[in-house]
Amino acid sequence: MGGEAKTLSHQHVMTLRLNVDSAKSAQIGKTPNGYRTIAPIIGGDFDGPQLKGTVLPGGADWVLLPEPGKMLIDVRLTLKTQTGGLIFTQYEGRFHGSEGAMAKLAKGEALPADSYSLVTHVRFETGVEELAWLNHIVAVGIGEQSGFNPIYEIYQIGPRLEF
Repeated sequence: MGGEAKTLSHQHVMTLRLNVDSAKSAQIGKTPNGYRTIAPIIGGDFDGPQLKGTVLPGGADWVLLPEPGKMLIDVRLTLKTQTGGLIFTQYEGRFHGSEGAMAKLAKGEALPADSYSLVTHVRFETGVEELAWLNHIVAVGIGEQSGFNPIYEIYQIGPRLEF
């Protein structure tokens, strides 16, 4: 490869805000892979330059705590656009935090931004023709933890492809 660094192009897809019902989380317990919890997602909303709508109830986050200060997330949910289109959304990623951040997170408290890192890779699936571009993008999310309810800024990496 050449000596010049290339700039990675990206475009904002949406801001995704989730409502998690932590009180109804299923505590699976200690497994060979770590401590497992399944946290139901009961709603939320999203908006971006080309998308706006709500998060339907019925999604969940299959959380795994493999070691102190580390949390692996696996979220699946359904988005409904203002025009009625449905989008299956799945993202996986990791939350790394200081010991203090993890203790505050367990209590549902707000976290200082410099005490943790929350990043994900996002996949979309839809059968709605005008949203088909979502089926082909590579997307990442940068999360902000606001109590139990995360907020993600989701970006497409690379140029937008038209099919």
